Amino acid sequence: MVTRGIRIRLGQAARESDIGALHKWLEREKPLAELIRTDQLRIDERSRTDEAGAPMGIGMDIVVAVTGGAAGAIFQGVVDQVRRSVDAWRANRRQVEDGEPPEADVEPVRPDDR
Repeated sequence: MVTRGIRIRLGQAARESDIGALHKWLEREKPLAELIRTDQLRIDERSRTDEAGAPMGIGMDIVVAVTGGAAGAIFQGVVDQVRRSVDAWRANRRQVEDGEPPEADVEPVRPDDR
C-alpha cells in the first residue's frame, strides 16, 4: 500500500490549542473529509523531532498521510488542498482570536519522516 505524507509545522508562536484546532479544521474540510471517509487519508499529530529524529520539546506537528493505491495520483492535489485549508484556518483564526496566527509550513515528507 502506497503512503505519502504531508507535514504541517506551526511556528514558535503557536499555542498548544492551535494544533488541535487546525487538526479539527482539516478533518472538516470537505475534500479532505471525503478522503478520510473512504480511508484514503489519515490526519495525525506527532511529536516534533529534529533532523536526527530526537524529540524537540513539547512541539507537535500534524501529519496528513495519503494511503492506498491512488496515493500517487492524488497526492499533489491533496498537498494543494492542505495548503489552502491551512491558509483558510489562519484567516479564520485571525478573525476569531486576538493576535496574529502562527506561521505554518506545509511540506511533503516521506512516510517515516516527522
